[in-house]
Amino acid sequence: MDIKNAQLAVDNWIKEHGVRYFNELTNMAQLTEEVGEVARIIARRYGEQSEKESDKNKDLGEELADVVFVVLCLANQTGIDLQEAFDKKMLKKAQRDHDRHHNNEKLK
Repeated sequence: MDIKNAQLAVDNWIKEHGVRYFNELTNMAQLTEEVGEVARIIARRYGEQSEKESDKNKDLGEELADVVFVVLCLANQTGIDLQEAFDKKMLKKAQRDHDRHHNNEKLK
């Protein structure tokens, strides 16, 4: 599914199952919460912190999907075509950063 269709799927879900979109500030708080859950898993599973027993069954993919869902909600309610914005960003990064990382001694 491309981003445009994902935005549509989220909008349809909101219309069919939700009452309405939460306001933008509430969704921003939700996004922060979801990113925190991703950070907790990464820090404990791949970082130096030990993973608590209660965190071992947490699904990183599911938590990342939660982040994407809220981002899509924010894009929908603010009138952003995220597919267009993403394509534009990738082009900009490709042009700006084409040689940047290849010449980074820290990455060799």
